[in-house]
Amino acid sequence: MTTDMGQFALYCAILLACAPLLGAYMHRVYDGRKTLFSPVLSPVETVIYRICGVDSNQSQHWSRYAIALLAFNAVGWVILFAILRLQNLLPWNPAGLPPMTSAMAFNTAVSFVTNTNWQAYGGETSLSYFSQMVGLTVQNFVSAATGMAVAVAVIRGFAGRRVRDIGNFYVDMTRGVLYILLPLSIIAAVFLIWQGVPQNLHGYVDAHTLEGAKQVIAQGPAASQIAIKQLGTNGGGFFNVNSAHPYENPTALSNLVEMVYILLIPAAFCFLFGQMVRDKKQGYAIFAVMAILFIAGFAGIYSAEKAGNPLLDHNIAIAAHSGNMEGKEVRFGILNSSLWANATTVASNGSVNAMHDSFTPLGGMIEMLNMQLGEIVFGGVGAGFYGMLLFVVLTVFIAGLMVGRTPEYLGKKIESREIKLAVLAILTMPIGILVFGAVAATIPAAVAAVQDPGPHGLSEILYAYSSATGNNGSAFAGFGASAPFHTTLQGIAMLLGRYGFIVPVLAIAGSLGAKNTVPVSGGTFPTHGPLFITLLIAVILIVGGLTFFPALALGPIAEHFAMLAGTVY
Repeated sequence: MTTDMGQFALYCAILLACAPLLGAYMHRVYDGRKTLFSPVLSPVETVIYRICGVDSNQSQHWSRYAIALLAFNAVGWVILFAILRLQNLLPWNPAGLPPMTSAMAFNTAVSFVTNTNWQAYGGETSLSYFSQMVGLTVQNFVSAATGMAVAVAVIRGFAGRRVRDIGNFYVDMTRGVLYILLPLSIIAAVFLIWQGVPQNLHGYVDAHTLEGAKQVIAQGPAASQIAIKQLGTNGGGFFNVNSAHPYENPTALSNLVEMVYILLIPAAFCFLFGQMVRDKKQGYAIFAVMAILFIAGFAGIYSAEKAGNPLLDHNIAIAAHSGNMEGKEVRFGILNSSLWANATTVASNGSVNAMHDSFTPLGGMIEMLNMQLGEIVFGGVGAGFYGMLLFVVLTVFIAGLMVGRTPEYLGKKIESREIKLAVLAILTMPIGILVFGAVAATIPAAVAAVQDPGPHGLSEILYAYSSATGNNGSAFAGFGASAPFHTTLQGIAMLLGRYGFIVPVLAIAGSLGAKNTVPVSGGTFPTHGPLFITLLIAVILIVGGLTFFPALALGPIAEHFAMLAGTVY
């Protein structure tokens, strides 16, 4: 236990030390100021704008920003879909893999364009090296940069005074890729190669086990994709079992660094926000909310997994409370499996180093709840932060009603337009999870994809649609995600969860940016102290959490009590 808590403290300390530094660097990048990499990358940036016909000095209204974003993402989807459908005709396909089916290509293209990286396919058995590098890895960069661009544009709206425009999407996205994602990914890729992750274009290797069986060992350019999959909170694994595979995550050190990378940029956004709005305490308050909810989620998952299954402990007479090691790698153990599971589900990352389907009912429930809250506890790169700002808007509205004043945040009055847009965005989660999940639970062709009976089968459906709508990408392994019904409906859920959030939140930014600030008075509700932090956490849990409590009660909670009564699924 002491060693476990020491490892957790080390992880938190590294994250807390790096996030403020990265936040300050990101502020310089998006502000257009010189950085360490400017001498090398500034000419590249200029050439990109010239080739693409982008005027880097021209700012955009929120509606033009949204149109540019949607158009760019639509083109990216078309290109990726074509690559997946034609991969048998394209180079770097040493295994001679056939093209993806239309339904699977639709799902996969939507998945990577929306930064979900939901995988209804086996990476090493379904995709060529060309598809992995030119298709998926490219989208890992630009989909992550898209989320970061939206968050920065939204912050400009909150910070601006009587401004019509919130930035230029193409400039924000380009700078995010060149100055932030690319350098950090190169560092991580080199580190992973040093740890033993392959980075080559070799053909697959045939090996023979001691028992004489033949085993095919996949190769490929894995390190480069894994680096950006973690940094960009993408999560799509080069290999089917993701970060449990020794070629993706070979050592305890690689495990630690990859977990830090998952939350690094999302955590840095809190400090970036404080600098951009010229009030660092506001950023500290949001970081505190995220940190408290993150620690609570980890404590819940770790406690549940450490307690294990009481039936198993009793029946095989192993040491009491030895914990649940089913579906976990021995080299990572319960602590690192639980910490990764918590980090990946709060961050819309979706990568896994243990099989979530094998977690205890309560452990799996917390993973689901992390996603159902909107993945705002750090969340995806950019996406988590602008999702959190929606809950901030709701919180100050409620606080304003409590003190009898027009709600304000950063000196801006929060009015009916902003509240309606915030509620519209937040409703995308229950629609995608509860409505789509209910459809999937009632149609025979969809239910056939569920492996387990009873409440655990419901949990598989609930987890899958929480993951898709939350743009996470992880899954309970018993769920047959490749069924055409699910590839189609989950593709729609991913689009809803991504763009159903982005458009309203950009509209809020445009609305707030056009307003002037009002002076602070004695009746102004402070938004950086312990009272606001507590109220914000309460609003998140009530609005985001209780919405899904009935479904959770029928799934993991019912399964937990059934387990205590001696019934397992």
